Amino acid sequence: MQKRLSDIIKQVKLLDRIGEADPLIEDLTFDSRAVGPHSLFFAVKGTRVDGHAFIAKSIAAGALVVVCEELPEGNHPNVVFLKVRDTHEAMGLMAADYYDRPSESLQLVGVTGTNGKTTIATLLYQTARLLGYKAGLCSTMGNFINDRGLETSYTTPDVITLNRLMQEMVVAGCDYCFMEVSSHAIHQGRVAALNFRGGIFTNITHDHLDYHKTFDEYIRVKKMFFDGLPGSAFALTNADDKNGLVMVQNTCAEIKTFSLREVSDYRARIMESVFEGMQLQIDGQEFWTPFIGRFNASNLLAVYGSGVELGWGKEELLVAMSRLKPVGGRFETVRSASGITGVVDYAHTPDALKNVLEAINNIRLPEQTLITVVGAGGNRDAAKRPVMAAEAVKQSSKVILTSDNPRDEEPQTIVDQMMEGIQFADRIKVLTILDRREAIRTACSIANPGDIVLVAGKGHETYQEVKGQRSHFDDREILRAFFDQQQ
Repeated sequence: MQKRLSDIIKQVKLLDRIGEADPLIEDLTFDSRAVGPHSLFFAVKGTRVDGHAFIAKSIAAGALVVVCEELPEGNHPNVVFLKVRDTHEAMGLMAADYYDRPSESLQLVGVTGTNGKTTIATLLYQTARLLGYKAGLCSTMGNFINDRGLETSYTTPDVITLNRLMQEMVVAGCDYCFMEVSSHAIHQGRVAALNFRGGIFTNITHDHLDYHKTFDEYIRVKKMFFDGLPGSAFALTNADDKNGLVMVQNTCAEIKTFSLREVSDYRARIMESVFEGMQLQIDGQEFWTPFIGRFNASNLLAVYGSGVELGWGKEELLVAMSRLKPVGGRFETVRSASGITGVVDYAHTPDALKNVLEAINNIRLPEQTLITVVGAGGNRDAAKRPVMAAEAVKQSSKVILTSDNPRDEEPQTIVDQMMEGIQFADRIKVLTILDRREAIRTACSIANPGDIVLVAGKGHETYQEVKGQRSHFDDREILRAFFDQQQ
């Protein structure tokens, strides 16, 4: 794709400009390793690396334009320098114009919150496809353009990738795009230049304080997404979360609420619940769904409310929703021949773990033992580690603390920090096994027929990251393998 520089800087407020040329741009990038002839390079100040340190390298590789917050020294007569207040913001505006503002040609719905983003975005995409619409998805589980899947490493892609992806959706004839909107993406301006048809708030609990530092700051950043919605959009918020109405108090969008408890625009009731699923009532209509737990009832209600706000027929919507299947790694069950139920879930925050444990405990019989295998990720918010362990011990018969993705940290240090949340009298219920595979095997071996083994934290992930190296690791595969051995 090619665009003149003058065509993509109309929305950008420049503090300074060096060079009057109007070059033809063939690529946008903030990664100096990806720079080639006719590239435009954004010098982005990241949390670990400052792109300004790579300006010279990008020029040597062929960059014709450099967007930066600090002008470099030296004379570069063949390069145009654009000085801006915020490179992140400029990158969002320029990427949108470079790819012909694709979000304006889609009905774009963003889902934000601590938990539930992946499930709601994915189920909205699946529902749209079941209703016969062409649709795209941007999520942790992967990016999709209609039925074509593309892998992804981030909850919300960088703003250049995001606009390029949405342009491909437009070309493919998509009517809708559903995307997870992470707090990092909001803070870094990755969604600032996008045109949203609607925004959904799921909940907000303890997470990402390694990045945001305080919970108040985390809330403020999430709220920025709704503050930026246009008057033509809808803002659908969870009234069951104490910050649900805080999120939308300054939005220009039309406010709608959903709840399992409060008077709201969209309400649901769980009529019956077993391990195979639940009977759910929405808008007075009942249907069976293979999803389990109050948190999933809330997720499905958000899907319903969004569908109605998008103009989908209520009856057709409920029929489509009855055909939805759980998202991989989200309360995914695996059964052994001997009658042990394994549950794999992505729960990696205290609230998510609490929700999954409550869902299991609301279903399991008194004689069924619940064994929970859980760890905590390295290089992430350490304050949640003891809280997660305390929640696991509170609601489980037995707990095995183990590794998650330790990344650059020592697994023993992470487990020791988790143990700090467990009262001395409760430690008799706890085992620590650093090898995650061995921890899962142990849980399976001590479980009796009818018992439940919850493996929490990694869910859909198919890798384990240790000291910068990723190796194949899938909780579901390991659980099935151990169950097969017990036959």
